[in-house]
Amino acid sequence: MHRSLLVESHRHQSRVVLLEDGRPVEMFLERVQGGSVVGHVYKGRVSRVLPGIQAAFVDIGEARDAFLYVDDIARDPADLEALEDDEGDEGEEGPRPSAPSISELISQGQELLVQVLKDPLANKGARISTQVTLPGRFLVLLPTVNHYGVSRRIEEFEERERLRALVEDLSDSDGGLIVRTAGRGKGREEFLRDREYLQRLWHRIQERARASQAPAHVHGDLDLPLRTIRDLLTEDVEEVRVEGRETWSRIVEFLDALGSPLVDRVRLEEAGDDLFERFGVESAIEGALRSRVWLPSGGYLVIHPTEALVAIDVNTGRYVGRSSLEETVVRINLEAVEEVVRQIRLRDLAGIIVVDFIDMEDVENRRLVFESLERELTKDRARNRVLAISEFGLVEITRKRSRTNLYGLLTRPCIYCEGSGRLRSVTTICLEIRRRVLSRRAELGDGQPIRVEVHPEIAAALTGPEAAIVQELREVTGTEIRVEGVEGRHWERFHIRSEGGR
Repeated sequence: MHRSLLVESHRHQSRVVLLEDGRPVEMFLERVQGGSVVGHVYKGRVSRVLPGIQAAFVDIGEARDAFLYVDDIARDPADLEALEDDEGDEGEEGPRPSAPSISELISQGQELLVQVLKDPLANKGARISTQVTLPGRFLVLLPTVNHYGVSRRIEEFEERERLRALVEDLSDSDGGLIVRTAGRGKGREEFLRDREYLQRLWHRIQERARASQAPAHVHGDLDLPLRTIRDLLTEDVEEVRVEGRETWSRIVEFLDALGSPLVDRVRLEEAGDDLFERFGVESAIEGALRSRVWLPSGGYLVIHPTEALVAIDVNTGRYVGRSSLEETVVRINLEAVEEVVRQIRLRDLAGIIVVDFIDMEDVENRRLVFESLERELTKDRARNRVLAISEFGLVEITRKRSRTNLYGLLTRPCIYCEGSGRLRSVTTICLEIRRRVLSRRAELGDGQPIRVEVHPEIAAALTGPEAAIVQELREVTGTEIRVEGVEGRHWERFHIRSEGGR
């Protein structure tokens, strides 16, 4: 598989896209205004402790108080039998120990050093943790716990054992270490250099925290171009194409400072060359904002995010197959698997995802589709879990959420339908106008003409197919009903007034 990175950065926003075999599979976007705060460290003050839900709200100086769950509070390492290895989206998982009541761990008014785990949503503050993690090129420093681990993406047993022994040998009083995926094959010198850099960073954070009065921001993660280079530029990435000389220079300096041998893979693109357009990224983004995604065979996906979950429906569409229905269904489902996972990664869908594959009668075919889905999901850096396919063809996937997804970054709820995706029909609106005029007869006054201002298409209906409604209102009210189409008026909104002034 050919993997490459495209980087675009200017004064208003930065974008980075990961390509696999020339197709966009992951996109990261950060704007000057309202960028992500995941990884940032704050000195906060506990504003409320809620034992009933084992959580607390912490004032970190942002618009909404942050949310601190009891399992995200660092405790004495001696009390921990296991800790979740976390290097972003590449950790290895272990069972969480039971926690004491949150009221035993923190109190209202207490000052805490916290790190953002998840960006705030429209109706929720950021999720935070007191278990700070500082990622470097090859290691993640865990300054609050003495724990040593290896990324779950390094699967070879011998290599895992070698790396675990290496980081345990580097242990000191400044916390634990996790080897990142990029640390595969690296040695003691690379790890020492990374650890020393991270320890210096941690000491600076502590000094800033001591000198700050809560609530205060004390540390920000690298900006998007450098952060993605740190996290994504591994041996299997063959090239990095950068649009913008300043960003290219910063990336090269960053990699030189880390002593990375991959600096030669970073290429500066010519000024004025629309990098994202040339590699089909802009059209991929446009497609990722649509609900329908066509498959090469003629089948298609329908992707519908809701507040609680994401529903993905697989349909046969224009594909009719050649021999049997089962063969047709299996082919479309197998083709859909790759696109489902690509869309999940590209759109950064998270939470509970339900995929409704086309029903298959044969148990062996269901197993074939499920195993194909499991293989595709191994390409996803985000932590995910998939449940076995049901006899109805449903598969449930859970995927870790940390940042706002592509929908949230690039769109806003529709001002007309307010996010429902539906508008009331023409007839429904016409009947609502009828009801409203009849209920306001006394208020509008007897004998005065009544003017109804509506969207032009509603006006066309009231003078055409739904003209009987207007005629009925004239008969009942005994007055003239004048319908006026107003350009720019909301589809569902209308204004009824008496021409006598009411």
